[in-house]
Amino acid sequence: MKFLLVEDDKTIASGLEYSLQQERYSTVICHDVASAKQVLAEDIDQFALCLFDLQLPDGSGYELCKMVKERRDIPVIFLTVIDDEVNVVMGLDMGADDYITKPFRVRELLSRIKSVLRRYQKPSQTKNIIDIDNIRINTLEGKVFKNSTEISLTALEYRLLLIFGNHIGQVLSRNQLLEQIWDVAGDFVNDNTLTVYIKRLREKLEDDPGHPTLIKTVRGLGYKVGD
Repeated sequence: MKFLLVEDDKTIASGLEYSLQQERYSTVICHDVASAKQVLAEDIDQFALCLFDLQLPDGSGYELCKMVKERRDIPVIFLTVIDDEVNVVMGLDMGADDYITKPFRVRELLSRIKSVLRRYQKPSQTKNIIDIDNIRINTLEGKVFKNSTEISLTALEYRLLLIFGNHIGQVLSRNQLLEQIWDVAGDFVNDNTLTVYIKRLREKLEDDPGHPTLIKTVRGLGYKVGD
């Protein structure tokens, strides 16, 4: 996911960029309204979320929020030193999704970002029954069966299997999988944790986990289920 960050304090902008990159988000940084408007005019579709400082040297984040909301339905979060109810309400009335007052903890901002992104996720069109070889997923009941025997999965294991089930025959990169499963409990799932869950799924579902035929590794690319 790519974010647009508009912040005139270059130290703050640099720190936020680093923190977002650690969470696997990429950023485009602008330091004023004019440059941000140019970026938005040229390619607003590249962004999944916008972070706007409220007070900028040549205008305000309000202008940018209005421009974004008129063109696309993507979340906007304000960064502001103004802890003033009137300003906050005005921003929310314009369509902003959240605000955070400086100084703030990075973890709090990341939590707010994930919460807002979850609200914008469109429900996927999931089949009631998904069959993958001898595995059956009953999405209405949230149950998984192997050769008609129910298999007990954790919420995150089930979510991961469902992602594969909705993309049968497609190679999914680790990044694609990570982006779709971190929101199960509102917590970020790191690369090592993904490896553990892939291993657990194989142990529960494969006939021979050491030589998987259900969840196949595509070297250098990711994983694939089905043909």
